[in-house]
Amino acid sequence: MIVQVLVEGLILGILLIGICAFGIRNGAVGMVHLYHQNVKDRCVELGLTTHEKISKNSKTFKAVCVPGYVIYILICVYGINGARDFLTGFWQMFVILSVMNVMDRLLVDGWWVGHTKAWIIPGTEELRPYITRQDKCKKWIIGTVGMAVISAILAGIAALVMR
Repeated sequence: MIVQVLVEGLILGILLIGICAFGIRNGAVGMVHLYHQNVKDRCVELGLTTHEKISKNSKTFKAVCVPGYVIYILICVYGINGARDFLTGFWQMFVILSVMNVMDRLLVDGWWVGHTKAWIIPGTEELRPYITRQDKCKKWIIGTVGMAVISAILAGIAALVMR
């Protein structure tokens, strides 16, 4: 079962990478809503985008990703893997989300954003690194705790519904 859950986490991580690739398909400014405010402001100053478009992209990203991730893990854990109790649901969701979190931290933030040119927005180069050491620490902590909290909430709701 653990191998299956790890594979489901890898698939979710690949979906995240696909969403990011789609978001930057016409340049990294398409995902500038993930950057610090100074980068967003510079992009607006340069005429690359507007604050309204940044806000719209951010809302669209959250509206697609959050429900999509939740539906995916619920289908995997309860539909495919057959979890029926809190503990089974919790650990499976936590593993799936943690694998995605590790892929996001290492592959997306660490390598793709940090070491390739794909996420560089022309005219903002001096504002790099886009993801600072402090950002990385916060993302690891919040990501890990957040994945546990999300897993516990969803497993709790599912356990109540399945009674």
